[in-house]
Amino acid sequence: MDKGYLLHLTHYDPRWCLTKKTEKPFDLKVGMEIVDALAEEGFKILFIGCSDGVRYKSHPELARKYSIPMKDLKRLVAHAKSAGLEIVPKLNFSKSEISRHDNWIRRPDSTWFEDFEEPVYWKKAFELIDEVGDVCQPRRFFHVGMDEDHNRSYTQYVDAIEILHDGLKKRKLRTMIWNDSAINYASGFVFVEKIVNALDKIPKDIVHIVWNYRYVPAEQIKLTASKGFEVWGAPGRDAAQVEGFIKALEKADGKGLLMTTWMKCWKPNRKTMLEQVRAMGPAYRKA
Repeated sequence: MDKGYLLHLTHYDPRWCLTKKTEKPFDLKVGMEIVDALAEEGFKILFIGCSDGVRYKSHPELARKYSIPMKDLKRLVAHAKSAGLEIVPKLNFSKSEISRHDNWIRRPDSTWFEDFEEPVYWKKAFELIDEVGDVCQPRRFFHVGMDEDHNRSYTQYVDAIEILHDGLKKRKLRTMIWNDSAINYASGFVFVEKIVNALDKIPKDIVHIVWNYRYVPAEQIKLTASKGFEVWGAPGRDAAQVEGFIKALEKADGKGLLMTTWMKCWKPNRKTMLEQVRAMGPAYRKA
């Protein structure tokens, strides 16, 4: 079973956005230390959440004060590959004024409905995908997020996934998405229904990462696999839950696990992030 770790150059969610005005750049030295720890603990894939954490030549207007030069991402990628880790870039194209996952792709002065499902939006999206792809040189996958999407209708949500899938397929890459089917809080049932509806409509070569950090969603993993999709799990940082995910994935012929921390990679978080990798390595190695 593949074992990956998601490292953020930056991120967008309601909690993270509270400190955007004072956010510091990604710490490359700390990132490399985490890469070394991952390799020692048997992880094989480094997912890199890029967002506006890097400066894009194709779209310089997206740069923030915490955006690092693309050459620093290149150094991180080179270090990870030298440690034997495969690279999977991540750019989230979910649309939501609540979750805010794709606010990174918006100009600072733009409103949420600008470029909404228009050709100009997708032109920009693939220019950014290509720029990140040129640096990361992914071998198999590209993660496009798509979790907690409030703004799109069910049909628009399916269409967006298909557009991303078709573009990535032309680039000889498989699409990975977050699968929201295991959400179990009342205000999140719209996401559950949206992804379950999509299971019968989107291409079968899309990889679904079923995530939940509180319980083991065995039925949701089974359902997604029964629809013909490759399924991974994202269980968070509890060893018992990781073991539960492994058992559920094995029953469904699941192919991978993804560890997430949702923490800024910089010096104040260094000790905590390294300790988490060391603590969870034994649990993930059981896969």
